[in-house]
Amino acid sequence: MTDLLNESDFRDALEQAMTGTMAKDASFSRAWATGKLDRKHFVNWAVNHYHYVGAFADCLALIYANTPDSARDAKDFLLQNMYEEELSDDRHTDLLIRFGEVCGATREQIMDRRNAMPYTKGMAGWQYQLSATQHFAVATAAMVVGLESQVPSIYRTQYPVLIDEAGYGFTEHDCEFFDLHITSDEVHGERGYQIVLKYADTPALQQACIIAVREAADMRFNYTKSLYETYVKPDLGEWVEPTATEARVASLV
Repeated sequence: MTDLLNESDFRDALEQAMTGTMAKDASFSRAWATGKLDRKHFVNWAVNHYHYVGAFADCLALIYANTPDSARDAKDFLLQNMYEEELSDDRHTDLLIRFGEVCGATREQIMDRRNAMPYTKGMAGWQYQLSATQHFAVATAAMVVGLESQVPSIYRTQYPVLIDEAGYGFTEHDCEFFDLHITSDEVHGERGYQIVLKYADTPALQQACIIAVREAADMRFNYTKSLYETYVKPDLGEWVEPTATEARVASLV
């Protein structure tokens, strides 16, 4: 039987569970960060991302419902996270729609789930099922550690090229969705770690959290890879990572 891990070893295990399947390393993310995408590709990203993250606050609510009153710090975090997603001055999905509209989409196009990939719909269903049925620490491990904590590392490679005049040439206002999430999700990710470290207090719960993080990272990596396979590969072919020289030249064009 697996022994209870100390906090340091448990955190290391959670972090290692994402190794090799970080969404920032998937082909669509790399094509984005190296300036290979067109605005039509961003439209497709916005449509799918809306149907991936649009349900996030709902899933947090399901986790909240399964969290006992004795875990007030966890419940308070979930409420704050839901508030920032849905009720703050800038509703996150509205910022996402704004970016999609700048790229040429309509609000109706983005919100119509028929325009999303089957993989995206499946991932949304996975999030609902996991959030509704798993122990709150396990669900937090998946949704916050495995998915949300990755966001800053993804957008730090994508945001600068979006607003660079030599890159995609968007304005900071166009791209507020990304700038906001670099900072907010860094805070959320760390708080998620602290909740999991505190409340996964048996060997079985620890192992379930590690498995949930690995599964979540794999889901997000393959979702991001599917974006490339579905929308970009017909234009650019199989993804080949640019050499350092090619990437530097591309950044100057």
